[in-house]
Amino acid sequence: MSALLLTPAQRKEHRAGAHHLDPVVMIGGEGLTPAVVQEIDRALTAHGLIKVRVFSDDRAAREAMLANLADQLSAAPVQHIGKLLVLWRPMPEKAKAERGDRAPAPRVVKIVKFAKSGSTRPQVKKVRVLGNERVTPGGNIKRVKKKRPTSVKKTVAD
Repeated sequence: MSALLLTPAQRKEHRAGAHHLDPVVMIGGEGLTPAVVQEIDRALTAHGLIKVRVFSDDRAAREAMLANLADQLSAAPVQHIGKLLVLWRPMPEKAKAERGDRAPAPRVVKIVKFAKSGSTRPQVKKVRVLGNERVTPGGNIKRVKKKRPTSVKKTVAD
C-alpha cells in the first residue's frame, strides 16, 4: 500500500478540520507495534481524520513513524507538529439497508386548545403520535384510513 497524496489546499482543509480534535491513539515507548497500527487503522475507518500523540523526543523517529503509518494504512500524512501526527483517509461508504415494511417513527406533538372565553389560558398538551395516526384540526388523534380499492361496478359508467 502507498500513502495518499494531497494537494496543498486539501492539506490545509484537513489541518483546519483536525484543529479541535483530541488524540485518539497514543504511541508509547514500544513504538509502532502491530496492535498500535491496528488501532490507528480502526480509528481511521471510524473517523477518517485523526490525531496521534507520540511520546518520543526524537523528531526524526516521529517523521519516520508518520511516513510508515501513511504507507501501511493507505492514509495521507496531513501534519506533524510537535509530538502530534495528523492522518487522513477517506471514510468507506456505509451500506444502509432500506426496509420497505417500516412505518414512520412516533413523534411528539404539542396540542393547544384555546378556551371559548378569552379570559383563561389555553391548555397545552404533549401527545405521542404514532406513524399511522394524525392530529385533526380539533386536536383529536385519529388513525389514518387506508385507501380501499373501489368497486369495479362503481368505476364503470353505464
